[in-house]
Amino acid sequence: MAKIALVTALAARGLDDDLPPLQDALHKTGSDVTVVDWDDANVDWSRFDLALLRSTWDYTERVDEFLDWAQRAAAQTRLINPLGVVRWNTDKHYLHDLERAGIATVPSVFVEPDDDAQTGLDDFLRRHACAEFVVKPAIGAGSRDAQRYARKQRDVALAHVRRLLGERRSVLLQPYLDRVDEHGETALIYFGGEFSHAIRKGPLLKPDEGPTRALFAAEHITARAPEPDELRLAAQTLAAIPFAQPLTYARIDLIHDAQHAPRVLELELTEPSLFFAHSAGSAERFAAALQKLLD
Repeated sequence: MAKIALVTALAARGLDDDLPPLQDALHKTGSDVTVVDWDDANVDWSRFDLALLRSTWDYTERVDEFLDWAQRAAAQTRLINPLGVVRWNTDKHYLHDLERAGIATVPSVFVEPDDDAQTGLDDFLRRHACAEFVVKPAIGAGSRDAQRYARKQRDVALAHVRRLLGERRSVLLQPYLDRVDEHGETALIYFGGEFSHAIRKGPLLKPDEGPTRALFAAEHITARAPEPDELRLAAQTLAAIPFAQPLTYARIDLIHDAQHAPRVLELELTEPSLFFAHSAGSAERFAAALQKLLD
């Protein structure tokens, strides 16, 4: 009987809708499943055959602590996704790696903690003739601390950038692609390199609404059949990930630009919601992908 840890966080207990169906699906494969908080010092990770990152959603402001834990856990058990993938994917600087690999991404500019906030923001606004733009931390999840601004709100946005830099956090600036207001986001979900299902997220960032300080922003989710160009871009993105393939799970979040072409907004390889409730059999497909690792 395989012993599997589903790794969460105390702050996320009761909030991860994926855990119950995944537990049920894994129990049906004969696995012994335990839900464990990543920072529980009493856990002996060596007793598990596999530690599956699921809802470690409080790591973003404790990233060094989280990555130190991941390194220790990976030395004692099989961490999924692997440590190298987690280190790469928890910092959105990976978007530049994808861009260099020829992947169509949302244009992204980073302002680093030792940079001048005003210079960084003003340079971005000169380079991008966008009506609105987004300020977010380079290490973040669930739209926490992300906000949408109009150009006339430059001073408010600058205060946001300065706050994040003052916390020694890199800042990501992106044009706001307003097609998302109509079309939403498409999240494509893959298990073992195979497409499983997709969902639509409604637009998350509202005008004149301060950045959420909650664990994650509220989302409106529906099932979606992805368009052919979205499937092509997702396949290209998976192939561009600089780690051994296939990954056990991956979620690729896309939005459309003004020409209606999809672009990668985020690549979720660490702790993404997988939205089992919106695709019958998806939890069982994921459990089968995990079982292949254990056979």
